[in-house]
Amino acid sequence: MTNYEIALIPGDGIGVDVTDATLSVLNHAAGLYGFDLATTRFPWSCAWYLEHGSMMPRDGIDTLRGFDAIYLGAVGWPETVADAVSLHGLLLPIRKAFAQFANVRPHRLLDGVESPLRSDGFDILCIRENTEGEYSGAGGRVHQGTPDEVAVETSVFTRTGTERILRFAFEQARARRGHLTSVTKSNAQKYSMVFWDELTRELAGQYPDVTVSHMHIDAMAARMVMAPETLDVVVASNLFGDILTDLGAAIQGGLGYAASANICPDRTMPSMFEPVHGSAPDIAGQNIANPIAAIWSGAMMLDHLGESRAGAAVLAAIERTTARGIGTRPGGQSTDAITAAITSELE
Repeated sequence: MTNYEIALIPGDGIGVDVTDATLSVLNHAAGLYGFDLATTRFPWSCAWYLEHGSMMPRDGIDTLRGFDAIYLGAVGWPETVADAVSLHGLLLPIRKAFAQFANVRPHRLLDGVESPLRSDGFDILCIRENTEGEYSGAGGRVHQGTPDEVAVETSVFTRTGTERILRFAFEQARARRGHLTSVTKSNAQKYSMVFWDELTRELAGQYPDVTVSHMHIDAMAARMVMAPETLDVVVASNLFGDILTDLGAAIQGGLGYAASANICPDRTMPSMFEPVHGSAPDIAGQNIANPIAAIWSGAMMLDHLGESRAGAAVLAAIERTTARGIGTRPGGQSTDAITAAITSELE
């Protein structure tokens, strides 16, 4: 029996609730498909920060290095720890240390879930650059607290970083419907975004079977609202991808269905999987959080580990559950009830 070592970081708020729900479903799938998930739980969170002064220990990255994958529930408790501290103290260091440069977020409407839009149906895969760009952390502040204070945040786009995310996106488009849309703002950002556009055109010659479109971020926001069914694979920088994927989540019915994967494509280091709905401290521990995004993220983890049949089965079980009206309304069913229904559908 194949054994996979999984690092669990439940994190804050409902992260704990949805991590437990996901682990329950994935363990059931593992039993059905003949593999084992050996999990190690790490209490790194805002509570950890308040006790230790850091979001994870100094050797946290080295500790995670030996795992096959990392599963993250949610991070953040802004009333006690600023989001900039929790994000830059845990999530971003993991993404960068393990070269998880491809953030993959699927957006499609599950059976039984209502979209706020009138659409003929859509299935968008958003690929977001995950380790540089606008979130590189390059910059600083000087003359703080004075009238002359200056804050500088510098976006960093390297040829290596841009080429590899574009190539990853081209490969995803080739495996899907053969259409890639690259999103920039090159009419206003004449260095970084023009650079991105140029590299997209260079790589397009290596993928003659993929149709490429170029759109500005504002036009893309309108396209996702007006005609999401016309899109296939969308690739964007760290900031633009972050914004567009929350819009995609809204179109697919809300953040409760927003799954994601932070992928190290060459598999030399562990990838990380997480729902993107945040920690929602106000409903933590109340058994009312929708676990579907978290369980969907777990299905993506199984697929990445090579257990594609099990991953597909979990996603199919989610969709059969929502088709029955379970997990489709805020507060409609408890976390435990939705989890139990998905587990039952796995049979």
